[in-house]
Amino acid sequence: MWIIATLIAAAAQTARNAAQRGLTAEIGTMGATAVRFLFGLPFALLFLGIWAMGHTIPIPDMRVVGWTLMGSLAQIAATALMLVTMKSRGFGVTTALLKTEPVTLAVIGAVLLAEPLGPARMAAIATATLGVVLMSGVNWRSGGWRAAGLGVMAGALFGLSAIGFRGGILALPDGGYVTRSATVLALSLGIQSALMLAWLGAADRPALLGIARHWRGSMKAGFLGAFASLFWFMGFALTAAANVRTLALVEVVMAQIVSGRVFREGAGPRQLAGMALIVLGVAALIWISA
Repeated sequence: MWIIATLIAAAAQTARNAAQRGLTAEIGTMGATAVRFLFGLPFALLFLGIWAMGHTIPIPDMRVVGWTLMGSLAQIAATALMLVTMKSRGFGVTTALLKTEPVTLAVIGAVLLAEPLGPARMAAIATATLGVVLMSGVNWRSGGWRAAGLGVMAGALFGLSAIGFRGGILALPDGGYVTRSATVLALSLGIQSALMLAWLGAADRPALLGIARHWRGSMKAGFLGAFASLFWFMGFALTAAANVRTLALVEVVMAQIVSGRVFREGAGPRQLAGMALIVLGVAALIWISA
């Protein structure tokens, strides 16, 4: 079940990222960031309401809210950085950069927490880092390093959001994996929608008007976002995070297909080699650390 859930989540997330990327030019980065939350919330509430007809929904306490708030804030920032990176690095390349999250967290742990890396982990980190260099360092004069840095930072924030959401799911007092996943999903999207509405209302009202004008595309992105998140949460509730994160690397392949067929973005030999090295290095690091 966790394999099926992860593959569904990866496919839906690839489609959602493509939908959001298409909206960025129309309503701006923050507007495109907001649609996955604003238009995802009704679908999350609808599913939770239907599920509640046959199941008891646990009441989140402050621990659950705290974990979910951390995940929500990190996911908002990560989504915005992802969309900014896609403007200059392309859809497939950005997706590969996002998957460097385990590498970033391992380095942070070594620097701040004095966690030993060891030869095997260092080799995995070096492999993934070489992949980033191959994909991004070629065009460093035109801002390639800055774009790559934003993509890697977005990946780290997505990793932090996963920690927050998993913490919220585990902190719920009771309920099966679907119940817990649906509850935290509705709570997180509620928090994120409120935060984005407040931000856009105060700082970017034209984006709100743009979202209203492009409601069809926004609804598609919102539905796909809620759908993907539900299955990500279910995957994390069913098995170890290492299993889900490793299988989720298939998203790099999916994104490259979409990049070529939908956005007509070609990938040169260096970019493809870089993607392969990132996938190899991240997969090795996850399993070494598990």
